Amino acid sequence: MSSSQMPPWIQEQLMKMQQSQQNLQSIMTQKQHLEMEKVETEKALEELKKATDDDNVYKHAGSILIKSTKKELIDELEERKEMAKHVELFLKNKNYELRNRLKNKKQKLLK
Repeated sequence: MSSSQMPPWIQEQLMKMQQSQQNLQSIMTQKQHLEMEKVETEKALEELKKATDDDNVYKHAGSILIKSTKKELIDELEERKEMAKHVELFLKNKNYELRNRLKNKKQKLLK
């Protein structure tokens, strides 16, 4: 059955399903990016905690490095870790919501 032979409501449901699938794929990509960022942050924190308070430490600001203190950098990285947890929770909930929506749309089409 070609799309021109399908009833309009089925065409609409199929379009919505495709859109939900694309959104789901986008969330999965964001989750992967977030996971890589978490690993990098953990490694940076681990290395920074090995440094003495007297060691020179720098933070990345665009294409330059700026001198900072160990405490400031640890605070920034801990804050980044905390923010990543919130984003991760949001993405997890959004993923669950989209999967349920997709499941319902599939069931609706199969009726």
